[in-house]
Amino acid sequence: ERDLNVKGAYLHMAADALVSVGVLVSGLVISWTGWTIVDPVVGLVVAAVIVASVWSLTRDSLRLSLDGVPGEIDVAAIGRKMTDVPGVKAVHHIHVWAISTTENALTAHVVLESLSCMEEVKHDLKDLLNHAGIPHATLEFESVAERCDDLHD
Repeated sequence: ERDLNVKGAYLHMAADALVSVGVLVSGLVISWTGWTIVDPVVGLVVAAVIVASVWSLTRDSLRLSLDGVPGEIDVAAIGRKMTDVPGVKAVHHIHVWAISTTENALTAHVVLESLSCMEEVKHDLKDLLNHAGIPHATLEFESVAERCDDLHD
């Protein structure tokens, strides 16, 4: 379900099986009835089923190649969870993308109440992100006194 390569291979094998069944059915119908129109009709039905089944694969492949946010990740919810960690005052500049078909990455600026708790907060945030399906996180820590001026993200 999550690996695009495996999903693509599965859909390719399913399409091959569907084409074989379509050829068999249309051949039997034509031999019994003589209705040659069955062959292109079955071909169009098979093509429609294949296009419908690979739509999500195509969408996910494009999202991966364009470094889009993975569909199962809610960036706003991740940001709220990160700010719930003790010691975190705010989080901004959150960027999430897929680095492979099975792994996600995140970068973010984290404003801390005190820099003295940075290592503990980093551990807690990385644990939280790992459980949220983001095993690769790069966190930039800032203090309340010297935080990034550009808070538009």
